[in-house]
Amino acid sequence: MTSSIILFEDIFFVEKINPDGKKFDKVSRVQAKSQNCDMFMHLDVNTEIYPMSEGDKFTMALAHTLNLDGTPDTGYYTQGHRKTLADKYEYVMHGKLYKISDEGSGDDVKAEVYVSFGGLLMLLKGEPSYVSKFELDQRIFLLIRKL
Repeated sequence: MTSSIILFEDIFFVEKINPDGKKFDKVSRVQAKSQNCDMFMHLDVNTEIYPMSEGDKFTMALAHTLNLDGTPDTGYYTQGHRKTLADKYEYVMHGKLYKISDEGSGDDVKAEVYVSFGGLLMLLKGEPSYVSKFELDQRIFLLIRKL
């Protein structure tokens, strides 16, 4: 059932931390490349609570809900003992997809997906077929677990 919940998932390798220099005390921009789908990612991470280093390997998933039965998220956190998709990961953020665009031309077109997680940003760039499930203004959960 989780395959219908997860919009994208791959294993990423951290290439650089703060490629443009450190801008904030508690946040770092992670530059990573995916193992299977050849995707490029810039991701802002609160490294005070989830430290990341160059060379780290992690699995990253993007999902439209945390509910294992696929029901839409209510937008409210309810504390309880029910199992969710988040139980399988170490770091979770909730955000909104605010831009989808294409770069390049012909066979070399790369899709770009931009998501804001309360000001922490993500750029995911690669083969358009991998991001075809995404829609503008879509609410998305980002889930990370180090390998």
